Amino acid sequence: MSELLERVGSLQKATTTLINRHQQLQQQLQALAAENAQLKEENAALKKRVENWEAKYSTLKTANAMLGSNDYKRETKLKINAMMREIDACIAQLAD
Repeated sequence: MSELLERVGSLQKATTTLINRHQQLQQQLQALAAENAQLKEENAALKKRVENWEAKYSTLKTANAMLGSNDYKRETKLKINAMMREIDACIAQLAD
């Protein structure tokens, strides 16, 4: 009978240990999920900043080319040609 009580006690102790560990892991999971959400928001904000800086850089390259810099003249000419094609397409649509 005492052997049976020992086994029951041992099972209760193991069960309690597993329940405690499960609760700890759930708390850890919640903390990691919150951190993950925060990092995703931070990542999205950083991506937006990079896009803004890339747009500013592109504008700056165009401005430098228009001011006479030889570095970005080709790109600027291509952009101007693309804009002219768009304007021509708009005029053609208005004419129809």
